[in-house]
Amino acid sequence: MKKPVLYTVFLLFALSVVGLPVASMAYDVEGAVAEAIDEIEELADVSAMDAMFWASNTWMLVATFLVFLMHLGFASLEAGMTRAKNTVNILFKNTAIISIGILTYALVGFNLMYPGDFSIGEFFGFAGFGIGGLYDGIIVEDGVQAFTGWTDFIFQAMFAATAATIVSGAVAERIKLHSFLLVTTLYVAFVYPWLGSWQWGGGWLDQMGFYDFAGSTLVHSVGGWAALAGVILLGPRLGKYVNGSIKPIVGHNMPLATIGVFLLWLGWFGFNGGSVLSADPEMVSFVFVTTAIAASSGVIGAMLLSWFLQKKPDLTMALNGALAGLVGITAGADVVSVSSAVIIGFIAGLIVVVSVMGLDRAKLDDPVGAISVHLTCGIWGTLAVGIFSSEFSIVTQLIGVVAYGVVAFAAALIIFGAVKATIGIRVSEEEEMVGLDIGEHGMEAYSGFEIYTTQ
Repeated sequence: MKKPVLYTVFLLFALSVVGLPVASMAYDVEGAVAEAIDEIEELADVSAMDAMFWASNTWMLVATFLVFLMHLGFASLEAGMTRAKNTVNILFKNTAIISIGILTYALVGFNLMYPGDFSIGEFFGFAGFGIGGLYDGIIVEDGVQAFTGWTDFIFQAMFAATAATIVSGAVAERIKLHSFLLVTTLYVAFVYPWLGSWQWGGGWLDQMGFYDFAGSTLVHSVGGWAALAGVILLGPRLGKYVNGSIKPIVGHNMPLATIGVFLLWLGWFGFNGGSVLSADPEMVSFVFVTTAIAASSGVIGAMLLSWFLQKKPDLTMALNGALAGLVGITAGADVVSVSSAVIIGFIAGLIVVVSVMGLDRAKLDDPVGAISVHLTCGIWGTLAVGIFSSEFSIVTQLIGVVAYGVVAFAAALIIFGAVKATIGIRVSEEEEMVGLDIGEHGMEAYSGFEIYTTQ
């Protein structure tokens, strides 16, 4: 046999021997590639979920920072809208309030508002003292890991402190400091979280279909009802109502009050935006828009009505109009349309003017308009959810408003009344005339203006 023929036979034999393993290897490579692709896709899904978790948790913490900033806004607004001689007292109360709010919420409030399986029916529950078990908890929203238990706590704690801050402005310039701090501690530790459990904690109102996205009722009206109780039991400031006439007591620093409102407006983006409870870009952005729109409409509504009634534009009314719009949209910022937000905010701006003037005529002295902004407009905002959103019933919303009103007001009256009957709640006439800064603190906010003469 010739050599070329031998070479050809040998080559064919070699190929026949090696061919099957090569084909098998080709088959295995294809399987390996397919398996690797599956693993990559699974890892990609896990990475995407991790990214969503990190984004949501980070946004919730940023929102917490913004809500924390609102307390500087409250302090600035209240200080600016009251007299210079009470500024230290205002700032002291606002510093103490956030501290009391966070600590009491850690001790009992969080587990009262979110009792979980430790509920007694749908009206009350308590999961125990402290928050030590949160370190290993991951909150799941809509089947996706959203944020840690720690993040959930600190975000909610800021809301608790906000409810107490509302009371501070309404009772300013005549309440005893230690009495106010005692009332605040009891109210924010027990009443606020218990009432919050009715809806946010999955209680009876939540089961009924009542809706309050970020707290028009659960935070603002609950604080507003306590403010109303305090104003009634305290009585008006000296010189406010004389011989049947209303004497204006002008705030000492309008720039500070204006700064306070803009800080509150900024913080409200965290208040409402954080209540989405995720970093969902579409929903967070939408809530930002409805929030800003309602606040802007509130300014216009309050500005126009107060200008018409008082014949001159009133800065304080415009400032409260912004806050009125913000409170009004808070209950439904995620479920009403942008056009509805315009209407809700505008009506809130009108309502706050009427409420401020109406309370004055009723001789209910609220130095900063807290009751009108947080209670009156909180009620409006809660009812507006049932009016402007097809998902919720106006009847159910009304039931929620009434239930919260009856219990919150009664609880606040009991607490204020008990403190009044024991240690008293109002400073002496002399101390009120001199100012709470000197009387309660022995210091002044604006010292160094004395005029000395040499002999």
